[in-house]
This record gives sequence, structure tokens and C-alpha cells, in this order.
Amino acid sequence: MSVLPLVFTSGWASGINAYAVVLLLGIFGATGVTDEVPASLQRTDVLVVAGVLFLCEVVADKIPYVDSVWDTAHTVIRPLAGAVVAALLAGESGSLPELAAGAIGGSTALMSHLVKAGTRMAVNTSPEPFSNIAVSIAEDLGVAGVVTFAIFHPWIAASIAATLLVLGLVILVFLASRIRRFLRRRAQRREERRLAEAVSHRPDG
Repeated sequence: MSVLPLVFTSGWASGINAYAVVLLLGIFGATGVTDEVPASLQRTDVLVVAGVLFLCEVVADKIPYVDSVWDTAHTVIRPLAGAVVAALLAGESGSLPELAAGAIGGSTALMSHLVKAGTRMAVNTSPEPFSNIAVSIAEDLGVAGVVTFAIFHPWIAASIAATLLVLGLVILVFLASRIRRFLRRRAQRREERRLAEAVSHRPDG
């Protein structure tokens, strides 16, 4: 129970930016800010890889349409990362609490990932790129702030994460029409590319 709020918060944050969660928790553990972080997340190689991938996400996440491709590729990665981080936080390899923590972290990460990916599809219907950058920065700051807060005030941070998750799901319902528009545009672009390739490969005369 003592680690449950951190498990939930890390799961929510992993659905938005899993690499930032691993990097932050690893740094907090390695610097002695908290003793809740397992040694496996504090390893130098883990921190280096998480840092490099975090920088990649920072760039990809701010480019229209590239962000949605990135989200699609992370549909499995983010929930899996949320489950692994949660299980590691619970400790006791193979125990029921560890399995329960993994389930909570993974399912929470999946829900927040769907909110993030759906919101980005809606944002990508806007013709200008600045909204993508603004939303991405807000997500980065939100993850960093809530995860950091969870180290010192875990139950309050978990309440904030839960509120943001519910709010995101509600917003996603209202953005459903824009998401459908994004999917139609993407399908249309694919069809146009397919036709262009067919024409380019057609024999002359």
C-alpha cells in the first residue's frame, strides 16, 4: 500500500512519456532523494539509454504528424514500461503485490497513452504547428512536475494524476470528431501516395 500511489502516478506518466519517468526515477534514486526506487532503475546504462530516448521523444513529439507516428509506435512500449516500472517499485520478484502493481501501472499507462495519442490526432487537424509544440511542452512539464511531486507527496500526486486522467478521457470524448477527421486525412494521404506510385510505375505509351 505504501508504494501504491507512486505505482499509479508512474503508470499515468509512463503513458505520456515513459523515458522521462525512467530517467527521473533513476536520478532521484541515484542521488539519494528517495529510497523507493530499485537499483535496476539507477544503473548508469539504464539512465543513458533513457536519456537518449527521452531526447528523441522531445524532438519527435513536437513535429505535426510525426508525433502521431511516434505515438503509434509506442502503443505497446508505454504500457509495457508502465507495468515494468510499477512491478520494480513493488519489489519481491514474482509476488502477488508485484503482479498487481504491474497490472495497475500497465493499465493506467495504456489509458493515459490513449488520451495522449487521441489528443494529438485532434491537435494535428490544426494547420499550424505551434499547438503541437505547446501541448508537448505542457505534457513534458506535467510529467516532470507530477512525478517529482510524487516522491515527496505520493498520495496527493496520485490524486492529481487520477484527476488529469479522467479529465483527459472526458476531453477525448469531445474531440472524437476531430480525431475522425485526422484519420480520414491520413487515409486520404495514403491513397494519394498509392495512386502516385502506381502512376509513376506505369509503362510509357
